[in-house]
Amino acid sequence: MYRIQQIKLRADESESRLKDKILKKLGRRDIVITELRIVRKSIDARNRDDICWVYTLDFETVYKKKPKEQARLKRGGRGGLEVPEDAAYHGAAPGSETLSERPVVAGFGPCGMFAALILAEAGYRPIVIERGKDADARAEDVDRFWETGELDPESNVQFGEGGAGTFSDGKLTTGIKDVRIRKVLEELVEAGAPEDILYLAKPHVGTDILRTVVKNIRKKIISLGGEVRFQTKLVALSVSEGRLAGIELEKTGGSGSGSGEKAEPGQSHAAEYLPVSELILAVGHSARDTFEMLRSAGISMKQKPFSVGVRIEHSQDVIDMAQYGRLSRGYADHFTAAPGLPPADYKLSWRTESGRGVYTFCMCPGGRVVMAASEKGGVVTNGMSESRRDSGVANSALLVDVRPEDFGSEDVLAGVEFQRKWERAAFRNGGGAENRAPRTTWKEFRDGSAGAKAVTESIPEFAAEAIREAMPHLGRKLKGFDADEAVLTAVESRSSSPVRIERGEDMESSVSGLRPCGEGAGYAGGIVSAACDGIKAAEKIIERYGRPE
Repeated sequence: MYRIQQIKLRADESESRLKDKILKKLGRRDIVITELRIVRKSIDARNRDDICWVYTLDFETVYKKKPKEQARLKRGGRGGLEVPEDAAYHGAAPGSETLSERPVVAGFGPCGMFAALILAEAGYRPIVIERGKDADARAEDVDRFWETGELDPESNVQFGEGGAGTFSDGKLTTGIKDVRIRKVLEELVEAGAPEDILYLAKPHVGTDILRTVVKNIRKKIISLGGEVRFQTKLVALSVSEGRLAGIELEKTGGSGSGSGEKAEPGQSHAAEYLPVSELILAVGHSARDTFEMLRSAGISMKQKPFSVGVRIEHSQDVIDMAQYGRLSRGYADHFTAAPGLPPADYKLSWRTESGRGVYTFCMCPGGRVVMAASEKGGVVTNGMSESRRDSGVANSALLVDVRPEDFGSEDVLAGVEFQRKWERAAFRNGGGAENRAPRTTWKEFRDGSAGAKAVTESIPEFAAEAIREAMPHLGRKLKGFDADEAVLTAVESRSSSPVRIERGEDMESSVSGLRPCGEGAGYAGGIVSAACDGIKAAEKIIERYGRPE
């Protein structure tokens, strides 16, 4: 098998030409390509008059005159041929210590889901506890919230099967370099995600497909001996001589998979004690009551920077035109669209004179802005898109750095209170409903018009000033970004966790056996990095213990 890079196709060319492109680059007419696999595919739109797809490919060859004999090609040389590295995930070897109870995973977002999957594949039969509901019941609760404003604090955009990522764009881009990434992507494909996420430079799944994917991963965990308990919340830790001894659980929420009982939203049932010596804590960045419980239990935590701002929306045609020029769907009344080009995205940043960073985050081409509250009396915005990304509207978080010194307190959970302050302001300014948010145009925001007051009073003053300073610069980077009619919605406050739960190299916290990981613990940002962190936590357990009886 050989690997070749920088094979290019015009946006309107078929992938059936890839083999011919390889042979041309190699300067060979005496060989035939018998197998071809796309390793990476990205768009090069730097020259809008010559937009192309760029491929990295693995392939096998035979000689034309000797079709049963594999062709021997020189590495390097004209084509820059390489030998592909082994990208397979090989897992961890079991340790020798005795694990008397089944390991427990708290949280069933990307981090907890993949931690549980790795443990299940290794034969450790994990127990997963998730405060929210299964994907189907959760989707009903979320739709009801969007339509009527009826919020279930235990089943919403933040809590439930798949975590916050289930109601998002399903972006799988990440800045980390980790051998576990391939494992994550392959499992997602096996569970129903499109195969192209294995090679696209900017892969995404879409919230519509993710709902099926997370259910299939759950079924796989169960088939391997694992157990998933929905509507089950971690409410207390039992610690003996610095080591985790057990956990206290409560049933929560209304009816749905995982509970035969009915209760009012947010109501808890009697506690259950479960002996546990290994707990992977993957509760997500919005589990504020869990953070409070950990503080009360003496778990070492510290304040962590995050960001706050608004969601900004444009017509997708504006972004396509800026990125693709004449090949965009919006050019010349839609008559010159190039086939195969996806809705364009962007990633922008600017540093203000005061040193504040302003940047776009979680950009959703062809998506929509949604409400994502998890507490009564607060408004939170987020972005979401389905697999087709065909809404015609582009949106992104437009965020400003928030530092611990902005919190106004040394309390470890001061960042949580900072978020709450602005979420409650947005609630009031949006009319007093968790599914309604204050909105304005960039023109009104820029000019300080009365129509922008509800938005500007829903974010910190330093954030509003930083956005005003940065927008003209961002507009020069991406034409149309600072258009007068761009819509700003407040408040985007859950960009990342406001705390970091401290841990050592073995991923254990200040209590032995408690392994905080993922976004909620402050060690990841996004689906893939959170999943990889969960895998690493599972590996630490496997490396230490033999399989429990």
